[in-house]
Amino acid sequence: MTNSERASYIKGLMEGMELDPKAKETKLFNAIVELLDDLSVSVEELEDGYDELCEQVDEIDQDLGSLEEDFYGLDEEDCGCSHHHHHGDEGGCGCGCHHHGHEAAIFEAICPSCGKNIELTDEMLEAEKMICPGCGETLEFDFDEEDEPEEESQETEE
Repeated sequence: MTNSERASYIKGLMEGMELDPKAKETKLFNAIVELLDDLSVSVEELEDGYDELCEQVDEIDQDLGSLEEDFYGLDEEDCGCSHHHHHGDEGGCGCGCHHHGHEAAIFEAICPSCGKNIELTDEMLEAEKMICPGCGETLEFDFDEEDEPEEESQETEE
């Protein structure tokens, strides 16, 4: 039973009691039943609006997923290195980019020795160093976040 149906049922019960329409209590009960009816209608409208909004958000989420796939070119068969793979590729993509499975590149760096553009994953960054696939040079990654603001503040003080 919906809230509107319950409010109507209560109104019917009250009418069946044959209360004196001039009594103060009857006026109070009528006001309460009217309020219940209005509130139940408002709640139903809110529920309908909420359902419609949920459907729209789901559609937007699907559209965004499609746009991300189109824009980034990533799908289930792409490791993020711009090389397309076939079913059965295991243990990396074989392109020399050091990706494993479907792990996507999240950063790009340029080797200071040979100028090769290198796509990096979280795993590669956590290792803090790697061998450049272009020239074999050892590249090190230093992420001291505490040093950066101090250096900037020293520069501005001088």
